[in-house]
Amino acid sequence: MDISAFRISGGQEVAIEDFTTRGGEGFDKKDVKKRLMPENISRMAALQERLFAENQHALLIVLQAMDAAGKDGTIKHVMTGLNPQGTQVVSFKVPSSEEADHDYLWRISKALPRRGEIGIFNRSHYEEVIVARVHDLVSASQLPQELVTADIWEDRYRQIRDFERYLGENGIQVVKIFLHVSKEEQRERLLSRIIEEDKNWKFSSGDIEERQHWDKYQAAYEQLLNHTATPQAPWYVVPADRKWFARFLVSQIVLEALERIDPQFPDLSLEERALLAQGRRMLEEG
Repeated sequence: MDISAFRISGGQEVAIEDFTTRGGEGFDKKDVKKRLMPENISRMAALQERLFAENQHALLIVLQAMDAAGKDGTIKHVMTGLNPQGTQVVSFKVPSSEEADHDYLWRISKALPRRGEIGIFNRSHYEEVIVARVHDLVSASQLPQELVTADIWEDRYRQIRDFERYLGENGIQVVKIFLHVSKEEQRERLLSRIIEEDKNWKFSSGDIEERQHWDKYQAAYEQLLNHTATPQAPWYVVPADRKWFARFLVSQIVLEALERIDPQFPDLSLEERALLAQGRRMLEEG
């Protein structure tokens, strides 16, 4: 699958309404779920083993979306074949009092994957230019008020671009995924959380309240796509109305990111090879 149609690398303005929320045309759902998706997961697992063994690079996957767009399900189904010892999932919620006492990237830096690992952010530093912008949280934050100017969002976009460039220059490849769900599909999914008893636990009245700000959220996402997509840390706008296709596309994006890293098993020194040979002889002799 050609994922370039879903990638934003900067350099030109994009409108969020120009991106479909459906996707999957030309693909057979059963073939994707029974053959293509398992193949991708198997290849991802093989590359993850090499990534872990090489212990030089890291992969950071950033997942952003409106409520009920499928972040949790995507993580569950796409990352199911990876070794949990080399995978770290971090969910970012409302900052704690300790986190609020630091700059907004402090808690992000603490959660970065180590070399050889895959890190998955369920929400991320982008909440500081989405939720914080929609609800004007910076005005009531501990940020010095002289810094809360009309340019604060442009400043944060620049800070985020610089931060992600820094990560890339230190061996952490950043892949950013926006699960793009339609307002109608979100409505259906939120309704199912109320109607179906086994989904009641997922329901939050806050999701309904946030839905009232749909247009503001869409505008905030469009702004961040236009201001933080770079060739080194691109955004992928993944149509999320069809879960099976969204998960398949995400698996393809992650697979190709690992292939670009192209990790290799480390070469053994002469001394290490000699130890291997000695160990083999001892084991074969019983």
